[in-house]
This record gives sequence, C-alpha cells and structure tokens, in this order.
Amino acid sequence: MENEKHIGLTASEISPLWAQYLNDSASICMLSYFLKNIEDEEIKSITSHALELSQGHIEKITEIFQAENYAIPVGFKLDEDVDLKAPKLYSDVYVLNYLNHMAIIGQTNYSGAVAGSVRQDITDYYIECMYETMHLYKISKDLLLKKGLYQRSAKLPKLEEIDYVEKQGFILDIIGEKRSLLASEISSLYSNLKRNALGVVTLTGFSQVAQSKEVKKFLLKGIEIGKKHTKVFGGKLEKENLPVPMSISSEVTTSTSFTFSDKLIMFFTSALIGLSIGYYGTAMSQSPRVDLGVMYNRLSLEVQKYSEDGSNILIKNRWMEQPPMTADRGELANKNSNG
Repeated sequence: MENEKHIGLTASEISPLWAQYLNDSASICMLSYFLKNIEDEEIKSITSHALELSQGHIEKITEIFQAENYAIPVGFKLDEDVDLKAPKLYSDVYVLNYLNHMAIIGQTNYSGAVAGSVRQDITDYYIECMYETMHLYKISKDLLLKKGLYQRSAKLPKLEEIDYVEKQGFILDIIGEKRSLLASEISSLYSNLKRNALGVVTLTGFSQVAQSKEVKKFLLKGIEIGKKHTKVFGGKLEKENLPVPMSISSEVTTSTSFTFSDKLIMFFTSALIGLSIGYYGTAMSQSPRVDLGVMYNRLSLEVQKYSEDGSNILIKNRWMEQPPMTADRGELANKNSNG
C-alpha cells in the first residue's frame, strides 16, 4: 500500500482536504478564544480536546499537501483573525452546544470524505477523523445530558403492528386536514429548528463584534431569516401538539469588543448557510407530505438568495480562497496560440 502514495490525489480526495484545512484553521481560532473564557472545567476539557483534534488535522493535511507539492490554503491565523484577550462573547452553555453541533456536522462531512477516498492513506485518515468526531459527539452529548441541557425530540406511541399506506392522500393531501407527521418528518423539523436557533445565537454574537457596516447588515438579515425559519418549524410541531426546543438566545453576552475578524465571521456564516441548504434538501427528501416539501423548497430558496449576498461580500473583500478546480482548456489553448 506504500506505493499508493505515489498515485496523485483525485478531485474527490483533494476537495475535502482543502475544505477541512479551512474549517479547522477557523476552528482553531474559535476554540482557542473559547478556552480563554470558559469557566466550567468539564466544558473546558472537551473544548481543549476539540482544539487538539483541529490542530492535529492541520498538521496532517499540511504533510499530505507538502508531499504532493500542492499549494496550502491561507486559511485563518491566531494573530490575524481573533483577539484571544477579548471579553467573553458566548456563555459556556453555548460553547458546549456549539461543540455538539460541530461534531454532528463533522460526522456527515467525514463520511462523505471516506466514500470519496481511494488512496489507502487518505481513506485511513478520514476513518480516523470519523472515530474522533464520533467520540467528540458522544462526550459533548453526555455532558449536555449530565447538565440537563440536552433537548430531546418528541416521543412517539409504540408501534404494535405493521400497517400499509392505502390512500394517495398520505402524500398528496394538498387540501383539507393533513395526516399526522412521520417520525422522519418530526426529526427533520426538530433538527432544523435547533440548528437555526444555534445559528441565530452565533450570528447575534458576530453582529455585536463585526467591524464592517456591510457585514453587520448581512448578519442582522441572517438573524431575521433564522428567527423566521425557527418560528416556521416550531409552528409545524406545535400544530401536532409536539414539544418545541427551548431557545438559547440568552447565551450571548453584551460584549462589542473586537473578537473575530470580519473574514472569519463571514467564513463561518457562509458555511452555516451552505449547511442549511444541504439539510433542507435532505429534509425535503425525507418528508413525503406535500406541504412540508413546499415549505422546505421556499425556505431553501430564501437561504440561497442570502448565500449569494454573502458570496458577494467575500469576493469583494478578497476573503474567498479559490478552491481546487479543473484546468480551463480553452484558456490554455489561447495562451498557446498567443505565444
């Protein structure tokens, strides 16, 4: 298998490595800042562990790219993109929820990276990342449970016998009473509500410390969208007399001091936007009820328009690094003819 390292990286191997380098370099800035302000020793221990994982990932990816003579992304730097001496912006409860959600997202990303990896060393690396992230999810979830902070989704009646769908209205109930929500539909509504609630808190903190008026305006629009989507998902659950997760909006302090660079803020915000679009698409595929499909499609379009605004800000300020892409054969041909 050692000889496989001489086989060049494919697009499906380069892409996640590139994205992970950016994500982990940004995470190092966030987690290092959190560590300076966390008071709860148990949460501090998990945060320290998460930071060590991100640092290890950066070292490994740098090693891989250097061996391939591949350019290393600029990413984010502790001395440029965060003030480690800034006052506390988020509560310890927020940090623990943040770690738990990032672990969930990491498992999704790493499973895709494993599926796209062919070279043995890359496959092994991402399998290791999967195990690390699963462990991070478990210890953060267990601590949330221990502290009484984990919010469970609704319980359903026991299924005592198997039945079959007999009416088209199971899916196409456009007019009149809607059938009860499926477990998969409840799970999607609940998860998307929690993600939006965390996103609102994240952007609220960002908006307080952002330097640019343009970035502040963008973040405030995102908060408005997140609150609206949270309300929409909560409304669907309430209509079924199902519990709605509690808000964690109070987990932001009143600090307005410079904490994170606008570049880092926009990177994280854009990443959250992209995740929302993906999760809404998944939820749509798991929600046979037509009204839910229409809802997710409408909300997804709104998020996509918001995403475009964010991309324009990133490009305008030269904050978006161009990811790996195929060669422009037309341009190469023109260069040759001009020469």
